[in-house]
Amino acid sequence: MERTEYEVMAAVEDRHWWYGGMRAIAAALLDEVYAGRRDLRILDAGCGTGGNVVFLRRYGSVAAVDLAPEAALFGRERLRGALARATVLALPFVDACFDLVTSFEVLYHRGVPDEGAALRETWRVLRPGGRLLLRLPAFEWLRGRHDSAVHGRRRYTIGDVQTLLRNQGFVIERISYVNTLLLPFPLVQRLIERLLPDVADDGSDLQLPPALLNEALRWPLAAEAAWIARGGTFPVGLSVICRARKDQESACSG
Repeated sequence: MERTEYEVMAAVEDRHWWYGGMRAIAAALLDEVYAGRRDLRILDAGCGTGGNVVFLRRYGSVAAVDLAPEAALFGRERLRGALARATVLALPFVDACFDLVTSFEVLYHRGVPDEGAALRETWRVLRPGGRLLLRLPAFEWLRGRHDSAVHGRRRYTIGDVQTLLRNQGFVIERISYVNTLLLPFPLVQRLIERLLPDVADDGSDLQLPPALLNEALRWPLAAEAAWIARGGTFPVGLSVICRARKDQESACSG
């Protein structure tokens, strides 16, 4: 990502409605299988400035990797003692050492030209029966200025994600689009970016909105998290989220 995006992320990710909402959705999927667990060994692969590492500590001990020096610079307090500077294409860990690996908006970056290679590394470091929680941006037709700012290479459909994971031997447990209820707003934003590029806002999509608006925007994602927790799914959305398992009987095909 651009350095400015790391700066903004570090400043807002503890308070921004999007981060809070997405963590609530992630918690819904994790609590389904790990409620009450505090003993997991977890890897956040592509940790950014560390907000998700703090969130994941409720389930156990967390290690983190990120290749960008900005991650260590801007996330040093959150990531103290947890961060290894490394690429998700070559994780610096022994085989079968984690119960859970998380990957939030990482595999779509230009710095990961081969998702399959990254997923094979994830498979390698997971214990049999361990899980991957993967989130990726959805639909190429939703590509916008923010994708360029964060060096996004592509966006995905549920079918794309299913193929990627199954090709590496993962068993998909839950998969859905999310960030659905607010979809009309980014659709309008993308339309403005295409039709009126000189008028479109040049600011980061991660900028913290005014307090009242920030609070109001939390509610749709909270509703989505509650629906996901009840076993629901969404047919469209800004992101795809998937929980998959390294089945003890399956083998990586890669």
